[in-house]
Amino acid sequence: MKYETFISFRYLKSKRRHSFISVITLISIAGVTLGVMALIIVLSVMRGFENDLKGKILGMNADIVVLKNGGLILNPGRIIEQVKKVPGVVGASPFIYSQVMISSGFGATGVALRGIDKKTVGQVTVLPKIIKQGGLNLKPHGGLPGILIGTELSKSLGVHTGDVVRVISPQGMVITPAGNIPRFRRFRVAGIFESGMYDYDSGFTFIDIDVAKRFFRLRGGVTGIEVKVKDIYAVKRIGREICRRLQFPYYTRDWMTMNRNLFSALKLERITMFIILTLIVWVAAFNIVSSLIMVVMEKNRDIAILKAMGATSRSVMKIFMREGMIVGIFGTMLGSVLAFIACALLKKYRFIKLPTDVYYISTLPVQMAWSDFIIIAGSALAICFLATIYPAHQAAKLPPVEGLRYE
Repeated sequence: MKYETFISFRYLKSKRRHSFISVITLISIAGVTLGVMALIIVLSVMRGFENDLKGKILGMNADIVVLKNGGLILNPGRIIEQVKKVPGVVGASPFIYSQVMISSGFGATGVALRGIDKKTVGQVTVLPKIIKQGGLNLKPHGGLPGILIGTELSKSLGVHTGDVVRVISPQGMVITPAGNIPRFRRFRVAGIFESGMYDYDSGFTFIDIDVAKRFFRLRGGVTGIEVKVKDIYAVKRIGREICRRLQFPYYTRDWMTMNRNLFSALKLERITMFIILTLIVWVAAFNIVSSLIMVVMEKNRDIAILKAMGATSRSVMKIFMREGMIVGIFGTMLGSVLAFIACALLKKYRFIKLPTDVYYISTLPVQMAWSDFIIIAGSALAICFLATIYPAHQAAKLPPVEGLRYE
């Protein structure tokens, strides 16, 4: 061990008559620990929230949607065959989308209705896996076609599997002797799904695609083609390739484009929280500055003796810079360890519950990333290093004669 490091460790423990300096040192370590711990926990929770939200959105929606400019896709089978030939595509399924009103004897609400192909919908979404009651048998049975609704919607309508609901479409009117009325049809609740997202569980319904074609009178056309890809971060490249093969008037929209505002807001929030919580580390850094200044004032004679024995100003500066960095390193390591333990407990036991009608999730998600640990630890050490420069520089400038004048 070099003598500068040895002296730095000795100076961390002040004499009994100067125990106040040791208390400030402990406060500095605690400040760095709390700052690092808070940063890692908050960013891990926000990363977990973002990934959990991303997984639920991509679970209920396709990675890429193929649409036709100005109308319906009248030949979905041929389009699906061409889309599946694109490298990176693992599944494709046609769909019909419309806004409707659904009602029961207990109430009515507006929802999004999607016509799906039972055979291929499992290739692009997780819908068949999240059905909690009933099943995906949406074909007409007993004179009524089936409909799949979410758990929250079933609660608001007061219906269960086997009950009958009425779906009213604002698209097109039915001419009757009494006047024009909206088109409607009765459906039997074939199943109830639960995605974990309140918006989906309360506002999405699904029926068979053939029933949807007849109900909306689409003459065999579909709204678009849902596409699932192997790498969700390659959707831009795959989307361009699909457009190149299909040519105009077909175009694509990917999950990044459709949810751009949401994920941009989450990213901005993570950056903002990082900046705000870094102020905790800056507060601890000021404690490091004050404790080092006090140590310099206490060790005037020691500094003078060291210089008289041949120590250079550079060596004296290293002593106090290393003393401050020891505080920073110890606080950063302790904060990282405590944050890892806290995140692991949150991830395993999920003891913090959230209201699903306010948030997109029911429990507090946590996902740790080594990049967060490295960036936060590096930032904390950099702040601690900056805090040591001024006190160490003042100690290095101290003339030996001044320290020994009254000895």
